[in-house]
This record gives sequence, structure tokens and C-alpha cells, in this order.
Amino acid sequence: MENQHYVALIVGVTGMVGFNIAQALKKPDCKGGPWKVYGAARRPPPATWFPASIVDDFISFDAVDAVTTQASLSPIAHEVTHLFWVALHFQEDEEANIATNKAMLHNVLTTLKSSPSSRLTHVTLQTGTKHYMGPIFDPARSTQLLSHDPPFHEDMPRLPYPNFYYAQEDLLASHAPSLTYSVHRSSIIIGASSRSAINTLVMLGAYAAVCRHLRLPFRYPGTRYTWDHFCDMTDSEVLAQQHVWAAVTDKAKNQAFNCTNDDLFTWKRMWKLLSEVFDVEFVGFDENDEDRVDLVEFMRDKDEIWDEIVEKYGLVKTKLKEFAYFEALKVVLHFDFQHVSSMNKSKEYGFFGHANTFKRVTFWVHKLRFMKIIP
Repeated sequence: MENQHYVALIVGVTGMVGFNIAQALKKPDCKGGPWKVYGAARRPPPATWFPASIVDDFISFDAVDAVTTQASLSPIAHEVTHLFWVALHFQEDEEANIATNKAMLHNVLTTLKSSPSSRLTHVTLQTGTKHYMGPIFDPARSTQLLSHDPPFHEDMPRLPYPNFYYAQEDLLASHAPSLTYSVHRSSIIIGASSRSAINTLVMLGAYAAVCRHLRLPFRYPGTRYTWDHFCDMTDSEVLAQQHVWAAVTDKAKNQAFNCTNDDLFTWKRMWKLLSEVFDVEFVGFDENDEDRVDLVEFMRDKDEIWDEIVEKYGLVKTKLKEFAYFEALKVVLHFDFQHVSSMNKSKEYGFFGHANTFKRVTFWVHKLRFMKIIP
């Protein structure tokens, strides 16, 4: 296949990673380029921060609906050579996650491959470290899980729990050898979007803004263990670079790769930085603090406060429920193990992307402010 004929479909293009994949593919020096890029999401892109020029065409459809998916993607099914899958749909429990997220991927794959002249050759699949921990966000299971010991590495066996990541990987494997795939297991993703289901910096920014608005202290809503012990993050630009690298690198085909910034942090140090960039007073962790904050409970009734903040600072019109899954952040801040993944395999295969987590947190917070997503 000639390089200039590469055509990408990014499902989830308005999210943190999808947006950066589109930007990466449109760079003049992008490997395999110049690319034609189709972007897709459930809702039309926000005109406030999503430039129309970042994709050649935008397609709005709900991948859960097979009929809608077929109607929306059939016109381009003969063109697409690479599918970048960075979409997800959170449900109440893991069985529902499996049913919904597997169906979404199945519907898109079925449509793209149904064209008699289908050119689809590779799919990149976005997953995460839940692969090594089990369904940590499922309330019925999360307290009984046995996870792998960190640092997590890609040849660790699957855990004996339902996991929609496993179902999606199996679905892609079932299409071999007619297409190849790569799996990208991220840590806590940082980036800028008002459309990501879980955006840690936006959630923490909203929490800080509410604290500042109500003149309350910006208390750490986690445990002593996570305050003191190591964790890692994944910059959305690094993750996008890995997706693109794997899509055009023969050695990376049918492989899974962790993706982190390849450095570590403690929440103790991170909280000092966040206090500075969010312009709130730093409050250290106090084991004996009687006012220890439960993030989920604290933010549960803050919808109207957030609306006031959005109005006061002229922010993008968002609702807390659109980007703030505080239950997930609470789980992360209550881990009783060090959330760390190995990047050895990625480097051994030739991907050397990395980032300075502290510098990138500052960068993305400034970006979120510029985009009018947080104050």
C-alpha cells in the first residue's frame, strides 16, 4: 500500500487521545503521511476548541446502534485503512461494559469490513491498566479483587474476572489474519478535552474551583498510602504517538504495549504543584484531620456551584456529569499498591516516547484554561 493512500478513522476523536491522534496524523512529518483523517464521535465537535481543520471530515453517530453505524460509515468503508479506537462507554457494571463496548467495536468493524473493496488493515485499541487490576470501578467486585503486583508488564496473564478490555482484544484477534491490531494500555491519562469520560485534570480542576469558590481548603481526597507512594501518568500526546507508531510499524503488529510517561510521582509532590497551578492554598495530608474529604460525596451536590463558576468565568458550557466521574478518581486515590507500569517492552520494540509528568501537568492545566474548560 502506498503511504499517501493511508486513510484513518478515529472513533472518539473529541476525547483527549483522539484529538491528539488527529493532530499527530496531520503533521507533515508523520510517518505514513500524508494521511486522510476521518473523525467520529457521538456528538458533533465543540466549535469552541475543536478546529474543523484537524480532520478532513467529521462523522457523528452512535456506535452502539448497528443500523446507525452502518448508515454513517458505509460511504467511507472502502477508503479506511486504519481504525484508531479511543472510544468507550461506561456502564454500571462490568457485564454491561462488556456488552456495550464490544458491540460498539463490533458494529464499526463489521461496517468497515463489509465493503467489497475494504482496505482496512490495522486497528489500534485504547485500553488501560485495568487490564492488570480487574474491574476496579464495578462496585460489586472492586473490594474483592486480586490484582497483579506492580510494576505491570504486558505478559502478565489475564485475571479471572470479566473485563471489557479482554472482550475487545478477543474481538480483534478473531479477525486475524485479515487485519492486524495493537493494544495500548495507558495509566492515568492527562490532556485537554471537555468530552473525555474520565479526565483527571478537569475533575481536579473542578474540585479546586469549587473549593476556591466556597472558600474551602483544597484537601487531598485520598489515603496516606497514595500520598506517599509512587504512581505514574500518561500524557495524551505520548499515547497518541504510540498509537500512530504502532499503526505503521510491522514489528508492533498484534502486540500489546503499556504507555506511560516513563517517570514517577507521588501525590504528595503532585498536590503541591496542583495547588500552585489551580491557585489554591496547599493543605498537607493530615491523618488526624476530622474533616477528611470524600470526593464523591463532596462533589455530589455541586452541580449548581459548577454552573455558577462556568457563568462567572465564561467557560465552555459543561455539566459536571459530562466529564466528572469522581467515583473513578476516588478509586485511584485509594489504591493500596503502587500504580506503576513498565515501559521496557515498548522501548525494546522501538517506541521511545516519554514526558516529564510535572511539566506536562502544568502545560495541560494552562491549555484547559486557554480552552475555557476550567477557570
